[in-house]
Amino acid sequence: MPTRLHHNRKKRGHVSAGHGRIGKHRKHPGGRGLAGGFHHHRTNMDKFHPGYFGKVGMRHFHVKPNAYWKPIVNLDSLRSLAPEGALEKYKNTEKVPVIDALQNGYAKVLAKGTVSQPLIVRTRFVSRKAEEKIKAAGGVVELIA
Repeated sequence: MPTRLHHNRKKRGHVSAGHGRIGKHRKHPGGRGLAGGFHHHRTNMDKFHPGYFGKVGMRHFHVKPNAYWKPIVNLDSLRSLAPEGALEKYKNTEKVPVIDALQNGYAKVLAKGTVSQPLIVRTRFVSRKAEEKIKAAGGVVELIA
C-alpha cells in the first residue's frame, strides 16, 4: 500500500502518531486472541460472554460402543433374508420359514412394509408394530440374546 493511503499519514512528524506517550502502542499487551479470560479479561468474558467457560452434561467414563450396535431391517426387506427358495417352499404347507435377522447382520426389526405369510423371525430387538404385523400374519417373533 502506498504511503499516501496509510491512515496515519496526517500524523507524520507527531511523535507517537496517536498512540499516546505513556501507554505506548506495543504488540500484544493483553495477550493474543482470547488470552486472559480467567485473569485480566475476566470482567469482559463474564459481562459479554456469559457461559463461555465450564462444562455441561455427563461424560461417558467407560464407553462401550457395542452397547449401541443395533443395525435395523424393515419388514419389507425381511423376505430377502430368508434362505434361497424357503418362502416358496413353505407357501402352502404347515411348516413356516425361519428368518434369523442376527445371522444376516441385523439386530432390530422395524415395521415398515407388510408380511404376507407366516414367518418365524429370530432377532434381538423388535418394534411393537412390527411384532403386531408378524403375529397378525400368523407368525412368531423369537427374541434371542
